[in-house]
Amino acid sequence: MTNKIWQVKEKLGGVSAELKERFHPVVLQLLANRGVVGEETLEKFFDFDYDKDVHDPFLFADMEKAVARILLAKKNSEKIAIFGDYDADGVTATSLMYEALTNVGFEKIIAYIPDRQTEGYGMNEPAIEFLAKEGATLIITVDCGITNIAEVEKARELGIEVIITDHHYVPKILPQAVAIINPHVEGCGYPFENLAGVGVAFKLAQAVQKKVDDSKMEQLKWLLDLVVIGTVADCVPLVGENRVLTKYGLVVLSKTRRVGLLEMFKVGRIAIDENSVPDTQKIGFQIAPRINAAGRMDHASISYELMIERDVVKARLMALEVEEKNKDRQKVTKEITREVRALAENSFKDKKLIFASNEHWQVGILGLIAGRVADEFNKPTAVFQKQGDQFVGSFRSIDQMNIIKALEKCSELLIRYGGHSQAAGVQVKYENMEKFYDKLSGLIEEELVGLDITPTIEIDLEISPADVNWDLVDAIKALQPFGEGNEEPIFLMKDLLIDDLKTVGNGSKHLKLSLRAQASPKTFEAIGFSFGDKFLDLKVGDKVDVVFNLQEDEWNGNKKMQLALVDLRLKIG
Repeated sequence: MTNKIWQVKEKLGGVSAELKERFHPVVLQLLANRGVVGEETLEKFFDFDYDKDVHDPFLFADMEKAVARILLAKKNSEKIAIFGDYDADGVTATSLMYEALTNVGFEKIIAYIPDRQTEGYGMNEPAIEFLAKEGATLIITVDCGITNIAEVEKARELGIEVIITDHHYVPKILPQAVAIINPHVEGCGYPFENLAGVGVAFKLAQAVQKKVDDSKMEQLKWLLDLVVIGTVADCVPLVGENRVLTKYGLVVLSKTRRVGLLEMFKVGRIAIDENSVPDTQKIGFQIAPRINAAGRMDHASISYELMIERDVVKARLMALEVEEKNKDRQKVTKEITREVRALAENSFKDKKLIFASNEHWQVGILGLIAGRVADEFNKPTAVFQKQGDQFVGSFRSIDQMNIIKALEKCSELLIRYGGHSQAAGVQVKYENMEKFYDKLSGLIEEELVGLDITPTIEIDLEISPADVNWDLVDAIKALQPFGEGNEEPIFLMKDLLIDDLKTVGNGSKHLKLSLRAQASPKTFEAIGFSFGDKFLDLKVGDKVDVVFNLQEDEWNGNKKMQLALVDLRLKIG
């Protein structure tokens, strides 16, 4: 039924009686699993403050230079171009930078987001030439630019200076920009390196506002709805400053005055308002996919325009268009994933790297497909579209393989590449594709040789049915926001009996169980999303061990505890 390894983390020992009195014992264990131990660290985890815990943007070594150049552009009435990326992080960063500059009096601003299909990620020379013709004399990149050495040089030749704000992997040679604001740059001076692209853009917005009119710094908090969407969507660790920005951002999102978001919520039936503060799951599974859908299926400018639109009628039409594109994205992704899965099961059964391409697959959804296949087979996966004399593709990797470092070793065979340890994008010339595959697959085989890459579920704690109550549910909620680096807790309960089971949802995709503790009348409702076709042999009366998230489920004002299944095993005998 499952081929995953269940690994329960070590239990905490030596906790003082005082801490046990002040904190729920399960919470102490959960935080210890995340490296949060000791009274002072525990206090800090629960008690943080925006004004104290959001760092000074001028800690970035290049921030003074960046702000000075922007203010010079304001003084000279120059036209500024914001060069963004087409994913949710890039779209929110572009929208934030546009709004922040507008709020301090800039009037000549042009936003440019490249076409994912025809231009690919990051700056490109035709786009630079276009912006030069439009009269731009300063480009501010958001969520991109750190690898664009040639493009920054081209801009300089055309009389355009560049400020780079980015958070991606830093190459050995940096572009010759006026300023580079990236927390991963060695010696940058900033104490927190895990900001998303929109987080870095927010730091620049803070710095500009501070220099222009320090008395209006509080108004920048209204931009946190964009910050939280981009931060959660980009899966950066929700620790340190990101935890603060996310916590406050979720509250701002519930009160957002952004017409485009309000229309998106209505059209998509997303329950967010002042009385329903969202959690990170609502962003990850409902908001971010809609923002991303425009760039995946057409052009991200629709999502960008939706974020900054102030007219309700126009915003409604855009929201409807984005909703339709998201439905198209879901359908096409499902079809192509099926094709790549078949390839993985046959052609790459005995390989460590899954590698698939087709000229008809859309570039915008390649990363989604690679991610799903990589998760299912637990192998690094690359999915490409052939475009004329080159291939454009997306990589998704596994914990044991840093894909960006492997790509760096193949850089002489690539037109361009960029990304993170677990996700990257590349462009390869047709004549280099076979050499690239051979070299990369060799590197991956070498890296993974002798390693057990069976997927592992890291379980925080084994608990008994008696431990599950509303006190525990409330204690878990206090650990939010959940995300990368502060994952939702995973529990194990053993020897539960199935009292009832059925499949629910569109296409019977989900498995709903009623589980009962042995020698006890206590029952639990459990839901396994997308489990409908994975556990077909289960029947009433079976005994199971379950791995799950413990959640509060609310429907029509009624609250109940729910086990959100991560995995389960049938007990034999």
